[in-house]
Amino acid sequence: MPSTSAPTILTYRDEPRAADLRRIREIVEATGFFNAEESAVAVELADDRLAKGPASHYRFLFAEEGGQLLGYTAFGPIALTRGSWDLYWIAVDPVTQGRGIGRALLAETERRIAHAGGLRLFVETSSRRQYEPTRAFYASSGYRVAATLEDFYAPGDGKMIYVKLVAPSAPTALPT
Repeated sequence: MPSTSAPTILTYRDEPRAADLRRIREIVEATGFFNAEESAVAVELADDRLAKGPASHYRFLFAEEGGQLLGYTAFGPIALTRGSWDLYWIAVDPVTQGRGIGRALLAETERRIAHAGGLRLFVETSSRRQYEPTRAFYASSGYRVAATLEDFYAPGDGKMIYVKLVAPSAPTALPT
């Protein structure tokens, strides 16, 4: 059962550490939403950042409490766009869900993207019933459905693409 107590002191860091690779896999697998292949991809993104440093396309935000990694986001700018970014992963240890850690991580990720010149953040998720809480989380965080691609992942499993303007002056469309 998720805890309902508020986090005492939530701290953030941007760079992954070698020990995070194991913890990322633990968190992602513990959610029960991702298969082994998807969990491996989550770890690969952090491994890429460890290997390449700032030259990596992937950026991270880790939320910790008392030195314990509770959740993280992985995100990055979308190539060949002006101000569009992708949120690749957001995951919070199920033991600590319900404490606002996911919302805090998402808000801080949005803030950092806007500070880096980002205008909009895109998120994709499954249309399967299992992901209803995920979709409700995005909707309640100010995201709107921009597109649905039916049967994208598999028959009966579409891709839902959400978007949110993260910079107050973000245009709704770029000039042609």
